[in-house]
Amino acid sequence: MEPGGLNIQELLQQAQQMQEQLFTAQRELAEAEVKGTSGGGLVTATVNGQGEVTGLTIDPKAVDPDDPADTAETIADLVLAAIRDAGRAAQELQQEKMGPLAEGLGSGGGMPGLGEGGLPGGFPGLGGLGGGTPGTPGA
Repeated sequence: MEPGGLNIQELLQQAQQMQEQLFTAQRELAEAEVKGTSGGGLVTATVNGQGEVTGLTIDPKAVDPDDPADTAETIADLVLAAIRDAGRAAQELQQEKMGPLAEGLGSGGGMPGLGEGGLPGGFPGLGGLGGGTPGTPGA
């Protein structure tokens, strides 16, 4: 046990576990697919869990051959709406997968010896999570 009751080895092991969980969640998001629809299902957009559009389907019923200009405008609106719907679903999935990890880092991650301030002095590569002054746990 280190002075002040902080076991550095245990802290590093927990940080490594959190990093592995983060990588797993990121991989799951990259592989996940969510769909968004508009126009009562006339347009369906597919995005991965990171919000990248991976597919788009337009039902032929959305096309009015007698009015191509109006049809083009309508389809453009439907495509945007479907992408927004899919993007919202992707954000919900991201929050589901990543939210608990980010919350854990910001509040000390349940690691013994750390207070509300998070990781003492911050850790390189954690994007500023943890903050504090080196040598002052929970600062």
